[in-house]
Amino acid sequence: MTNASRFPALNLAVAMAIAGTVGAFVTEAGIDPITTVFWRCLFGSLFLGAWCLVRGYLPDNSLSWSRLGRATLCGVCMVLSWTAFFAGFAKTSIAVMTIVYHIQPFFVVLIGVLFLKERITIDQVAWMGAAFLGVVLASGLVVSDNPVTTTWMIGIAMALGGAFLYAVVTILAKGLGEQRPEITVLCQTAVGVIMLAPAANFSGHISLNSWGWLIGIGVLHTGIAYVMMFSSYPRLTTPVIGVLTFIYPVVAIIIDWAVYNHPIGIAQSMGMVLIAIATLGVRLGWRLPVRRTGTALAGQK
Repeated sequence: MTNASRFPALNLAVAMAIAGTVGAFVTEAGIDPITTVFWRCLFGSLFLGAWCLVRGYLPDNSLSWSRLGRATLCGVCMVLSWTAFFAGFAKTSIAVMTIVYHIQPFFVVLIGVLFLKERITIDQVAWMGAAFLGVVLASGLVVSDNPVTTTWMIGIAMALGGAFLYAVVTILAKGLGEQRPEITVLCQTAVGVIMLAPAANFSGHISLNSWGWLIGIGVLHTGIAYVMMFSSYPRLTTPVIGVLTFIYPVVAIIIDWAVYNHPIGIAQSMGMVLIAIATLGVRLGWRLPVRRTGTALAGQK
């Protein structure tokens, strides 16, 4: 983590690779989603709290009541997003859930247009259309080797719901100004501990192996990976970040295929490629060739 300033791209790539294993950790833990997210938040809070204290980020004098309220609302949405995401693994597959969950940038655009009155371009509309076509293909609802069940459809709905909630977190986080992201995530995980404590199952037996996976989810995926990401983002360009982000779903797909014998079909692969291209198109502001040609013709007239 200390080499982020020297090798930020490598730092982010490793962080995304770690994040891509979260589905396997959740599956191997074998605990219900709510309890899993509770322990994720608890162990994540312990790690991030210690990290912020050691780095001198706490106490944070800039954390006003308004920022704390916004960070708390972020925490509620993030915890619900994680819960929906984890619950969907057992209903579909790690690969499909991860692919569909990555539709979140387009929900950010939609929220901006519908509620924040932001402008949207024809190019963005086209990329969004391509992305949602990708979701249809990746989900297996149209072309699939296996019959689509109600359980599978519920899993897809959970992925979309989790992605939407994550998009809300992204929008809310923009109002936190210069607050350190580690502090923001610490607020979110602390909210998760309080929010899920009444619903978590503390009476069920948790094996020693399961404890290892749960600690990994909290420390690796919520602590170390987040710190590595945040330390890398300021030192990288948007195109590099956009490309490296897709290490996450690629790792998840490989693990789902190699460990759990869940290969994705041709249609699902095409769906993932569509989502990836469309996401890069929106993030990098790609303009469609058709539009440029049309504009040129209009100018000649």
